[in-house]
Amino acid sequence: MRLLLVEGDVMIADTMLESMRRAGYAIDWAEDGRTAELSLRNSAYDLVLLDLDPPKGDGIDVLSRYRQAGGAAAVIILTARDTGDDRSRGLDVGADDYLVKPFELDEFVARVRTLLRRRAGPTQSVFEHGELRLDAAAQKATKNGEILALLPREFALLQTLIEEPTRVFLRADLEKKLYGSFDDEASTVIEGDVHGLQRKVGAEQIVTIRGVGYRLMSLG
Repeated sequence: MRLLLVEGDVMIADTMLESMRRAGYAIDWAEDGRTAELSLRNSAYDLVLLDLDPPKGDGIDVLSRYRQAGGAAAVIILTARDTGDDRSRGLDVGADDYLVKPFELDEFVARVRTLLRRRAGPTQSVFEHGELRLDAAAQKATKNGEILALLPREFALLQTLIEEPTRVFLRADLEKKLYGSFDDEASTVIEGDVHGLQRKVGAEQIVTIRGVGYRLMSLG
């Protein structure tokens, strides 16, 4: 899942970005309305977290133009305003949910997770591969029935691999899917997450294809 945060306050944005990444989501940040519209025009997102009052723009106008252009991502409006008119305008032009600042981060993450699950509809949530079993809905992974203590990014990595267990995932594809970018910093992060996951599931479970990427071990 790839998210876009539109938020002009750097401190608020840093907190929300860290919270979403800890929850296992890849998220980009647009600090003003113009950047947000460029990002929405040039990239595909599953969900947009949209402040109503970003610099260099108006959140309602950004959302309205996005929907008119056929943009289909889920949208949660974030605002310090709490009037019926603002809520109605946002929902009328295509928002899916509305959060009034300040809000609890736990509620924020829960709203994101619930909306993404609702928009996705019924999907397979349990995956098995040899000794490994992952339940995406319960956010639980086990090996031989023993619960694995995975960090959110490790869980997201394992889920990506186990959903297509015979596929060799290119590093760039994993970096973009999990972290929203593919650069030197993301490459270092993916290596750390792979090594961390290997320590917990067993080094033999994740095969490194040198210079290419990663896949789960073959069962055949």
